[in-house]
Amino acid sequence: MLYTELLQLWNESVHAMDKKDWQGALQKLEQITEPTSRTLFNAASAHLCLGQLESALEALDLTIVKDQRLAVAFFQRAAVMMQLDRLNEALSDCVWAQKHLRGNMVIDYRQLGLRYKLYSWQVLHNAAAVYCRMDQWEQARDILMSQSQGGNLEMALGSVLRKEILAPLMVPEDVVFRPRKKDVEQLKQRDFLGKAKVISSMIPNDDFGGFEPLRLQKPGYYQPKVDGAQESRYMCMSVPYMARGPGHLTVPGGSKVFLFEDQDKDGMATVIYDGQRGLVPMSLLKPVNVKMTKGKTESTFATGIPLPPGLNPPSRPQNRSRSETPSWGGQLSSDTPPPSYSTAAYTKLPLPEPPNYAASSASGQDVTSVQEAETDSVVVKVHYMYTVTLLVPSNTSYHKLKEEIAQQLDQPASSLRLRQRKHGSRVLVPLEWEFEAGRTIQDVSEAGRTTVWCQAEDSLNNHTILYQMVALYDYSAQGPEDLEFSEGDTIDILGEVNEEWLEGHCAGNIGIFPSSFAMRENENVMPLSEFSN
Repeated sequence: MLYTELLQLWNESVHAMDKKDWQGALQKLEQITEPTSRTLFNAASAHLCLGQLESALEALDLTIVKDQRLAVAFFQRAAVMMQLDRLNEALSDCVWAQKHLRGNMVIDYRQLGLRYKLYSWQVLHNAAAVYCRMDQWEQARDILMSQSQGGNLEMALGSVLRKEILAPLMVPEDVVFRPRKKDVEQLKQRDFLGKAKVISSMIPNDDFGGFEPLRLQKPGYYQPKVDGAQESRYMCMSVPYMARGPGHLTVPGGSKVFLFEDQDKDGMATVIYDGQRGLVPMSLLKPVNVKMTKGKTESTFATGIPLPPGLNPPSRPQNRSRSETPSWGGQLSSDTPPPSYSTAAYTKLPLPEPPNYAASSASGQDVTSVQEAETDSVVVKVHYMYTVTLLVPSNTSYHKLKEEIAQQLDQPASSLRLRQRKHGSRVLVPLEWEFEAGRTIQDVSEAGRTTVWCQAEDSLNNHTILYQMVALYDYSAQGPEDLEFSEGDTIDILGEVNEEWLEGHCAGNIGIFPSSFAMRENENVMPLSEFSN
């Protein structure tokens, strides 16, 4: 299915839902052969408005299959489960909704087209509502008292103390995922070619354009328009000009400027120079000769009107002390698949060949000694900006190994940091035997081989690593204070700036980044067995 067709049906279904035509909206959504998580969520909302709970539940199931990290879908499905009296499943969806909030107090879905903010206290409210229906009032009270969320949870807490069953919270019926306005505007047909126009003709003053037989033209002679400076809006400053009032520009002599507006009654003209607009005397401007070629204009200077500036990056927020995120239960092991990781391609280096011993009466003893030497050695594969392979004795200590690697990489040993990835883990951790005397490379090798990751990290001399996280998505720096990384990178967390921003270190750089772009390796939520007790 073409994306334009999907976009057209999606937009028509949203208009139908705005008019409360739920059945018409469902007819449009059912015509989408390849639905997305957002269109399926809209279909569930339409079914809910029609009172079709089972159909709404089926649409929400498909929504979560399409997007397993959409917290608002788990939140909405938990409310539907409560209405169907499927309390255990509703409680599980509350746990998953809290899990995919990733410790944030709120997630704003406006960028995805849903004008709705999902707050952590709303998930807690629905969890307490489930416990009320299970007649477990103490559990409901404990959840509402676990976090201080203002008047909303205080009102719910009062209802629980009076043993009044809480009503589940849901996304309002008129709040649905909407396509981007810019994409919808592109659906309209546009005439990019325009009306045919005569460019060259043998007939004088031929202004006819079309596809008809030749007809009589106006009498007269063809006079071409004047090319060059008279058609150009670029001017040159004959002498330097210093700004003499508000709105004036300082322009060096001989500089090229773009004439934005003609001169006013005071003899001043509005020009653009170096990305700024201001006033200069019209008497100091002279035309610039622009060479014209067939079909295009050749200019030796940039255009006068600059591109609009990009968005300002967020300023560094006020630092605060690290606080523990309050939990409202135990832990639930996540079955969500880990992010994909891209490993650097490298060429496998051959192991150094043993010396060629000449055949003699003692050749058998020499071969035996060479095999023993290989047995007492460990092959170390080092991932840096490129990959190198070393053959070191099995009794090599950490500091000796670090010096060998520094010599191969031509880097000072004091600036290198060695890490290793444990079995079943996605995070690179420092070598455990770095500070343990008597430990050698053989203790961390398997079958005479081991792999380590090396980074040059001079910038971590005065920092302490609190914990590590794995990047879920690519993040491009929006300013000099931001930390740029790619999906799957390991990030050292140096501090928690606030609830939404962290300060971290990755690939030798230190900066801030949104906490929702990464996940903690040991991050878990409450298991259902403990949560429902």
